[in-house]
Amino acid sequence: MTVAVAVVLPGLWPAWPILRQDPTVLADPTKYLLHHFGFVACVLLATVLAFSPLRTLFPRSGLVQSLNRHRRFVGVSAFAYAVLHLAAQFVHEDGWPTFVRDMRKPFLLAGMGIFVILGLLAATSFNAAVRWMGGRRWKNLHRLAYVAAGLAAYHQAAARKIFPPQVLWIFLPLAALELMRLSRWWHTARVPVPAAR
Repeated sequence: MTVAVAVVLPGLWPAWPILRQDPTVLADPTKYLLHHFGFVACVLLATVLAFSPLRTLFPRSGLVQSLNRHRRFVGVSAFAYAVLHLAAQFVHEDGWPTFVRDMRKPFLLAGMGIFVILGLLAATSFNAAVRWMGGRRWKNLHRLAYVAAGLAAYHQAAARKIFPPQVLWIFLPLAALELMRLSRWWHTARVPVPAAR
């Protein structure tokens, strides 16, 4: 329940400044929604990817084990916010013709790449998909989430004229956790296995 509230509340947050008649938001509400939903999608994507290294680094933590039970929900929620982000982009661009013309921009192509990857992962996030594909193929497919995270960092950074600091504080902790996991794996791999007597 707590995880569901933490995921849903950011989607409802834009109602507050709009109801409060915030002039900075009302000046261009679709742009505000566009950035907000994209930001939440990136946070959820980085969050769900952080679950694996946290489980490796803290295997006995009850909190980490509890969070990992919500991986599917958080991952699918990232795609849901990506859908809202794309819809806001479509409205902001005043329809299909402008949207298609602007798709030549590299950061928008990256955004579409993220959307396709997250859609594919959401569509195959169910147990039936794991059985149909087989565990190894399913796992390899879902590693594309890391590609989506890299594209998301680029998409956010390139979408604005000034580098947004939020890219760093969303994705740097994830990168640090992954480096720590790789360091632990490398250290474990180097430890010699005692010879059987």
